[in-house]
Amino acid sequence: MTPTTAMEPAASTPQTSPATPGLDDRITRALVGAAVGDALGGPVEGWTPEQIAERHGGRVTGIVGPWHGENWRTARPIAPYHKGDGHVTDDTLMTHALIRVYDRVRDHLDAYAVADHLVPDLLSPRWIPELEAEALPLQRIFLAEKWLVARLHYGHVDPREAGAGNIVNCGAAMYMAPVGLVNAGHPEAAYAEALEIAAPHQSSYGREAAGVFAAAVAAACRPGATPDAVIDAALALAKDGTRSAIEAVCEVAAHHDDFESALAPLRAAVEPFDTVGPDYRSPALGARRPSRLHAIEELPIALGVLLVGGGDYRRTVLGSVNYGRDCDSIATMSGAIAGALGGEVPADWAETVAEASRLDLEAPARALAQVAREVFARDLDRRRAHEEAFTALAGA
Repeated sequence: MTPTTAMEPAASTPQTSPATPGLDDRITRALVGAAVGDALGGPVEGWTPEQIAERHGGRVTGIVGPWHGENWRTARPIAPYHKGDGHVTDDTLMTHALIRVYDRVRDHLDAYAVADHLVPDLLSPRWIPELEAEALPLQRIFLAEKWLVARLHYGHVDPREAGAGNIVNCGAAMYMAPVGLVNAGHPEAAYAEALEIAAPHQSSYGREAAGVFAAAVAAACRPGATPDAVIDAALALAKDGTRSAIEAVCEVAAHHDDFESALAPLRAAVEPFDTVGPDYRSPALGARRPSRLHAIEELPIALGVLLVGGGDYRRTVLGSVNYGRDCDSIATMSGAIAGALGGEVPADWAETVAEASRLDLEAPARALAQVAREVFARDLDRRRAHEEAFTALAGA
């Protein structure tokens, strides 16, 4: 597949669906949108906007091939993955794994569900697009995600405490979209549940980002939601450096309606909060350590690009991809939120990614939509039981 080159002109106004999407449509658009964003960002992950433009003769405007061409197997021995050509990465693999956990438990999840169900899933053979083979997901996921298996399966650490000591990154946040969708319209509940689920995986601002991202997805599902409303919901819950980083990035984003002019200002806005440093592949000595002052880069940038793109799926995801650095995770997050808002994922992108990755991108959405309905019914029963008990106690 040949790289695309020319940058598409930005639409003057966000595209909208002729009808307000319902729950099933929003879940499908969010999950397919996340997977497509992941696949588009994968081949340019780790590079700067300038390097991306030089490599592709302009901005990336669609699905492109591997950065190193036919030498993708040997160019980076530490990561011998076929990134590009429509292959999803570990972001999507982890997202789908979490959906399978919801499909088994059929209720809200906690840290013990991660130990009891997610970890065994990572040890079960599945088709891995970037390896072009059936293998254990454990063999593809990054070291920060392998931590889950080492700590829970081999170390038998308390699941609620297992995330302490791991590098602090976006590893937990990148697959939390299902939590926001199960709690559609209720960002506070999504935030709390994601923090619980992320406890075995991350600590500090990595765990906080997982909660805020899930909340953003849940807020995006509200009928009539806008990018500004999503940001407001995220800021209402975000703490410490994560909140400050989102505020700084979104303040800059508000002055741009085209990602080309926004890329450098967005990076400058998030840089004081990012511990990785200017060279993405050579993190600074203090990188990825717990802190109340810092934030992961990916979530604030995803929210900022969402504002720049006006919530339009194509503009939002292409802005995320061309930002570079950890752009597969940025595009996963922004694609999920834009999809939850009702943004339409280009059909040709979705079809190419599904075919190239050999994955049914809509089947996980159908499963999660059914789970979301069951969980909501359980929540209603639990709330009514609580109301009856409290009324009896309080005499109200």
